[in-house]
Amino acid sequence: MNKPLIGAFFAALLLGAGITPAVAAESAQAQESATETATETAPAVKAVTFAGTVALSNCSGSVVRSPDSQPTDPALVLSNGHCLETGFPGPGEVLVDRPSTRTFTLLNASGAGVGTLKASKIAYGTMTDTDLSLYELTSTYEQIETSYGIKALELESAHPVAGTAITVASGYWKRTYSCDIDGFVHQLKEGRWTWKDSVRYTPECQTIGGTSGSPVIDDVTGKVVAVNNTGNESGQECTDNNPCEVDENGEVTVREGINYAQQTYNMVPCIGTGNKIDLDREGCGLPKP
Repeated sequence: MNKPLIGAFFAALLLGAGITPAVAAESAQAQESATETATETAPAVKAVTFAGTVALSNCSGSVVRSPDSQPTDPALVLSNGHCLETGFPGPGEVLVDRPSTRTFTLLNASGAGVGTLKASKIAYGTMTDTDLSLYELTSTYEQIETSYGIKALELESAHPVAGTAITVASGYWKRTYSCDIDGFVHQLKEGRWTWKDSVRYTPECQTIGGTSGSPVIDDVTGKVVAVNNTGNESGQECTDNNPCEVDENGEVTVREGINYAQQTYNMVPCIGTGNKIDLDREGCGLPKP
């Protein structure tokens, strides 16, 4: 796992001579034309900032909303299951509606802390099939926007696509990592835990301890498509901090230095009226207690 706090500090301490003028001019014109065409057809990229991200005591996170969340709903904070103050949930363990008074530092676009948000409960948390925690706050989205001028990040409701340009925004480190979605992993095994259909980053996203729980944001839509959670640190196979990939045939692959995230589209149907987590709602893909 991208360890919550242990090791985060150390990780932070520890990128043609023979061409004729006529051909050169034609080449330059063609390149200019291709650039103009690409500019016209490429989707507009949203500037990813820290607005809406939060810093936990040991991890990163973000204030998120589903497409159907209302301004008067209690806001939700997304992070990892392994970032819970109650400790790592065991395999098969699912936490629902557990009281919590945890606090979060809300960041603005530049990464400055602008206020403190407080949880009323752990609405959901698990490390089974995914690595996810959702906190319900004592503040509504409307109250947060009125007080701080910051809107929640919206959760994407569709499965992400390989090749998508993404940004991992860490509120803990106030640092971003940019890369693409390289692909998806049938099963990602790390120590006692197994996660399904995980997102694998291209090598550019070298996330470190403390980035756990960071939102993974689609650079075009600005929506959250996953939550950052782990990476293979030293090339070991399926051990703590060294997840391995297992395909449909049981073949194991180790990718040292590659990092991963857990998709979030499958939790959108679980968020019902009033932002209440309802694991029985149609389409809800989260494990039940």
